[in-house]
Amino acid sequence: MFNPTIQRFLGMMLMLYSVSMLPPIGVSLWYRDGAWTPFAYTLLITLAVGTLLWAPRRRTRRDLALRDGFAVVALAWALLGLASALPLMLAGHPHLSLADAVFESFSGITTTGATVMTGIDALPRGILYYRCQLQWLGGMGILVLAVAVLPMLGIGGMQLYRAEIPGPIKEQKLTPRIAETAKALWLIYLGLTTACALAYWSFGMTPFDALAHSFATVSTGGFSTHDASLGYFHSARIDAVAVVFMYLAGINHALHYAAWRSASLRPYRLDSEVRGYTVILGTTALITVTYLYITHTFDFVTALHHGIVQAVSIGTSTGFTTAEYQRWPGFLPVLLIMVSFIGGCAGSTGGGMKVIRFLLLYKQGVREVARLVHPSARIPVKVGGRVMPDRVVDAVWGFFAAYVAAFVLLMLLLMATGLDQVTAFSAVAACINNMGPGLGLVGPNYNGVNDVAKWALSFAMLLGRLEIFTVLVLFSPAFWRR
Repeated sequence: MFNPTIQRFLGMMLMLYSVSMLPPIGVSLWYRDGAWTPFAYTLLITLAVGTLLWAPRRRTRRDLALRDGFAVVALAWALLGLASALPLMLAGHPHLSLADAVFESFSGITTTGATVMTGIDALPRGILYYRCQLQWLGGMGILVLAVAVLPMLGIGGMQLYRAEIPGPIKEQKLTPRIAETAKALWLIYLGLTTACALAYWSFGMTPFDALAHSFATVSTGGFSTHDASLGYFHSARIDAVAVVFMYLAGINHALHYAAWRSASLRPYRLDSEVRGYTVILGTTALITVTYLYITHTFDFVTALHHGIVQAVSIGTSTGFTTAEYQRWPGFLPVLLIMVSFIGGCAGSTGGGMKVIRFLLLYKQGVREVARLVHPSARIPVKVGGRVMPDRVVDAVWGFFAAYVAAFVLLMLLLMATGLDQVTAFSAVAACINNMGPGLGLVGPNYNGVNDVAKWALSFAMLLGRLEIFTVLVLFSPAFWRR
């Protein structure tokens, strides 16, 4: 049985989350689509379950210990994902099965953007709004998790930013000051969302589409209100807005906070991870545009358009599409999938292993080559002029090993269910990197995947979103020993 503090916290989370059903109810009533009742039922169910968990432990005031932090993070995310599946199961259109509803809800709350739905254009407005809101709320939760919680738990080298990030985000233990962190992040996140929505609207989207797509863009989620995703609008200006805000969403939001406080771009210029992030996206876009042009897939202007959008979309793990990139020639589809393994910056809504870990792995590799030539030399690993402690480098290697092992095991499991190699590889990559669209059978959607694979992929989304160790530690016997 969970200790009283964990039970109280989970109950409070469910009670608070029940309120998130009110906006979809309002949207549904406004557009008179008749889809409001599943959200009302979900509100009552989650409120009741949350109250049952919270009420017996409401007088508990003990602080969360480090061990409790792991359990709370993993269990809260899993519970909210399951609760989010209820409207999709209770709705008349779509009326999803348990496996499909859980897959869709986990895809939303982890900002993955993979979908089992077809005929999205014909769905009720309330459902369309709900899917995008789910990603937006998940993105905010990810920011608080990545910037305020995971560094305290020491997850895979994320503690690197403990000494660099500004203001209340420096706090190293679970105290009420996390509220200050959350407030600062909400302001940045809400500001980016508002600016993105206004830009979409000014360039031709309806207010509904602009709001929904701003939610999916700033969260790097990728859900759209149309089957054709951004390609539905056939607008270079709308795609340009998406590129700008996907890029910004993939940057450590603590840097946005620092830049806002200082009214300067200096925090971005001085950050080595942002420089690496920009170089990776720029190089990927350059290769993609060039190859599309020299293979005569598109003329130069069209290649420039689709190449940049898809490189940024997949590189930041957003997953918006303007073209069927899985049908592009040669190595491009696989290149884009591989770039999603790097993902966005630490402290962003982007998925993948994070740019900072990639940089540390690269620098450690360079150091090992240099040691072969100079065995006795003391060669430190530096990032941004700072020497990285061996503990951080070791943690990154451990994270990388766990990431690869989880990927291989999940891919083998999917292949065991009957999926072909390309589909299994890309589906696991797209889900564990929280990117969304894959190759093969899962290029357009995941509707044709069997239920066992959907459950496995739902777990992959949670595993990738919570930085692997947060989930895996719960399976360790040492975690449960007193």
